[in-house]
Amino acid sequence: MNQEAKDRAVEQNRVDDVVQEIEKKAGILTQRSHVLKENVVKLRRNFWEDVTVNLDEPDDVIETQASIKQQAELLSEKERGHGKINDQLKTLDRLKDSPYFGRIDFIENTESEKENIYIGIGSLMDYKDEDFLIYDWRAPISSIYYDFTPGKASYETVDGVISGEITLKRQFIIRNGIIKGMFDAGVTIGDKLLQQALGNNASTTMKSIVATIQKEQNQVIRNEASKYLIVQGVAGSGKTSAALQRIAYLMYRNREVLNGENIVLFSPNPLFSSYVANVLPELGEENMKQTTFLEYLESKTSSSITIESPFEQMEYVLTGEDDGGYLTKMIGIEYKSSTEFKTMIDDYISRLGSEGLLFKNITFRKEVLVSKERISSYFYSLDQAIAIPNRMELVSKWLLGEINNIQRNEQKKDWVLEEVELLEKEDYLKAYRHVQDQNDDEESLEGEEKYLRQEVVKKRLSSIKRQIKSYRFVHVLASYRKLFGEYEHVNTPVNWEQISHQTFAKLSRRFLSWEDATPFVYFQGKLIGDTTDRSIRHLIIDEAQDYSAFQYAYLQEVFPYTNMTLLGDLNQGIYTHGTREHTFLPKQMRENVEKIDLTKSYRSTKQIVEFTRCFATEGEYIQPFNREGDLPTVVQVDTIDDRNERLIAEAKRLLHKGHETLAVICKNLQECDELHQILRNKLSVTKIDEETHSFHKGILILPVYWAKGIEFDAVIIPDASAGQYVGQNDRNLFYTACTRAMHDLTIFSIHQPCTFIKEAPTDKYQIKKN
Repeated sequence: MNQEAKDRAVEQNRVDDVVQEIEKKAGILTQRSHVLKENVVKLRRNFWEDVTVNLDEPDDVIETQASIKQQAELLSEKERGHGKINDQLKTLDRLKDSPYFGRIDFIENTESEKENIYIGIGSLMDYKDEDFLIYDWRAPISSIYYDFTPGKASYETVDGVISGEITLKRQFIIRNGIIKGMFDAGVTIGDKLLQQALGNNASTTMKSIVATIQKEQNQVIRNEASKYLIVQGVAGSGKTSAALQRIAYLMYRNREVLNGENIVLFSPNPLFSSYVANVLPELGEENMKQTTFLEYLESKTSSSITIESPFEQMEYVLTGEDDGGYLTKMIGIEYKSSTEFKTMIDDYISRLGSEGLLFKNITFRKEVLVSKERISSYFYSLDQAIAIPNRMELVSKWLLGEINNIQRNEQKKDWVLEEVELLEKEDYLKAYRHVQDQNDDEESLEGEEKYLRQEVVKKRLSSIKRQIKSYRFVHVLASYRKLFGEYEHVNTPVNWEQISHQTFAKLSRRFLSWEDATPFVYFQGKLIGDTTDRSIRHLIIDEAQDYSAFQYAYLQEVFPYTNMTLLGDLNQGIYTHGTREHTFLPKQMRENVEKIDLTKSYRSTKQIVEFTRCFATEGEYIQPFNREGDLPTVVQVDTIDDRNERLIAEAKRLLHKGHETLAVICKNLQECDELHQILRNKLSVTKIDEETHSFHKGILILPVYWAKGIEFDAVIIPDASAGQYVGQNDRNLFYTACTRAMHDLTIFSIHQPCTFIKEAPTDKYQIKKN
């Protein structure tokens, strides 16, 4: 037996021992779980029997409250303990299949003996000796596995830097407790491990492969100092995966103060949200809040207002249909996405502090209770030194007082008695009991009628009170619309009159264009207040390059105390309003910023990366990972019918090759619809649109902006003709579409291919013609 076989046998024996320890610990925890569960059930069943209830004297009431609190805390503690044991059991279940993926032998400078450190997705200690059998990948010592080759190494702890030497770095592929692969590595993570991980078929969900974290990704994951961390990562560089593992790391390091409830991920679309939803649970952490920026803005606005989605805006821009207002719309998008527009709004709000703010009548039963003129008069009677939202709070309190006075007067009116007569028997019984509790026997009938009148009016006016408390008396939309009507501005952009006319018409239909959505919500917050969410400790923004300067300024306004991780790739900036600056952030957010560049692409084969980087801006900085595959194929046809026939044949070939996810990526939704009509009778295809929140294996047809952040085994681009992809934005669209492919990329062109393909040397792709 050679040395390699001996080492493998020794390592397998250790795996067997660790699996036995896992099973032993799982058995003990399961037993504890059953006992705790029984205790919880018993406590719930006997809760009130174990509480001393006495309400006769004030001191007795206090004692009763303390008894209830004590019993509730005991129950809560037992339930938390039961939950923690279940979490531990889930981790042990994952460790049983693959206990660890790495080993480093490390000798500290102050020690003479080496320590064998095994690294996995969770920690495991020996029950007897209390030694670490497995270190969690997030533990400080584990960082040297990712950051150093054999030789001198160091890692940071709370007590300072520990230095020493790595004498061995070994990597494992373990499945079902059996070592499938084992090799010693000299560079961060060996190519063999990456080859196996990246050579598999694409999953319909993102996998958390902590075993393959690279040194530069580890810098993203373990960064704790920066308020704003910007990750500029090329397509397939693992920036999203690194960011999610960063959150798992931060939750591990700050377990007492950081959990899934105070972390938010802004996804590019709902499909992507489902794609990454399992990453944190795979790492043994609770999931964070996930939403899109559109959903976030919708939660801030009235349900009666319609907001154009960024994808609808994209469709309008891409189709380029000149409806008479296309140029105006484009100029408006650019201006309303800027901080110059924010300055205009701030100036407008400042003027509204002294005049011009619009209010709504408060009506009840088709009568005006408090007129908008009266509300306006009261608002402007308040000290103008008081901020507008604070004045609104004072107006709200005043209005509630007015409504209470009106409520007393309304109780005497005939309509109230008519509604009293229509009440249910239970309502009368409730009134009777109320009067009896008041010891008012002599005037019981009058008392009951009085009570019922009060209840009827109170119920009918309750919705008005709720609206007042939520500042619905402020006509925010009309006040914002006024910005584009009679309001005169000092500095206006080109075509402001046309922009104003176009915007005013849409706002009159209660429709917010995407470029108006953030400015409107910002404007609304400045009038009635926008609650700063102090509970959110960390915000992750994916596809950060697609956010505008105005949107970033707004996010800083509502999340002033929040750390942010911004992930993006300027080569994939496909939105007209997106940032073109290398930092993503506007100037006012550039303090305490750190930027990390990820230039190596792992998703696609070397051949696909070398082809796509030819037409990427600064593509010379993109480094392909050494995973071989076929050259991208450009199929040049003469007619659409030829294209359709060849595309069907190519899709069947790719599926036969063993690919499980095949994406037909179109430029826009219109192209998707047309192609779906053609293919659905020939192939089993699924069209992805805004109504799709998850996808499955098979052939998918989707627009390029819906494919962002997702990878597929193979990609077919159905039309990359010269007239289809033309300008700079189209360059980014085409690059984004091509870089979704892991293993195979096929591009169809009717007649001449687009200029971006021609920018690549002919040895970077193969051409097939009719």
